Amino acid sequence: MKKESIEVLFTADEISRNLDTLARQIENDYLGQELVMVSVLTGSMMFVSDLARKIDNNKVDVRIDIISASSYGLGTESGDRVNINLDTREHLKGRNVMVVEDIVDTGKTLNFITYLLKYHQPSSVKICALLNKPSRRDPALKDLKIDYLAFPSIEDYFVVGYGLDCAQKYRNLPYVGILSFEE
Repeated sequence: MKKESIEVLFTADEISRNLDTLARQIENDYLGQELVMVSVLTGSMMFVSDLARKIDNNKVDVRIDIISASSYGLGTESGDRVNINLDTREHLKGRNVMVVEDIVDTGKTLNFITYLLKYHQPSSVKICALLNKPSRRDPALKDLKIDYLAFPSIEDYFVVGYGLDCAQKYRNLPYVGILSFEE
């Protein structure tokens, strides 16, 4: 049986500080406008809730919606197939939409979601991510643009915590850590 260990990559305090900075950027870009933040469940739920609370509602009228997509199943490797388990509920036509994702890995899930959301004819679709792992990006998606990023790109670690999981475990950790397996 493999033993799991976690090394802290980003502390809860670092996450909070970076979200403060990200919230100010969003306020500047959407000042006086409405913004529908579409959380990609389940991984981004902590990220979107903390980020939304840091945005001044007197500056940006924030709405939150959800979409559920999966490509990992219960493993540690992303598959080729993206499943939409739950679509948005908000009417998005003519509105500013921000897809909020926990981590951009291969980019396949995020690319599929943004394609699906553009079908709803929003006035804009931007991408916001907690983490980016460009070394894993699908070559066809190497130019995928992340408009708002909480942390600089990370190496090819398997990360957990702050909503990120491994077979549904570790989402509740207040930090982001590198998961490793030992014999």
